[in-house]
Amino acid sequence: MNYSRHRDVPKQESREKWFKSHLLDREVELKELYEMPQEELDMLMAETAELRSDPENRQRNIGKYCTAGYFLELARIIDKRRAE
Repeated sequence: MNYSRHRDVPKQESREKWFKSHLLDREVELKELYEMPQEELDMLMAETAELRSDPENRQRNIGKYCTAGYFLELARIIDKRRAE
C-alpha cells in the first residue's frame, strides 16, 4: 500500500535522529523510514532487532541500543501501516 508519506511524518520525528546501519552501509535519519523502500526497511528492522536482542549491546553502548529500539519500533509501525 502506498500512502502520502510526507504528511504522515509526525513533528517529533522530524527532528534529526540517526542510526548508523551496517547492512545499508549508511546513516539513516529517523524521518527517512517513512520513504524507505520496503526491502531496506526490512533490513533495518532485522539489524535493529538483532542489536536489541543482545543484552551485552546495552552495556557496551546504551545510546546506540536505545536508538536502535526507537528505530525498530517506528519501522514496525510503518511496516504494519503498509501491510493494511
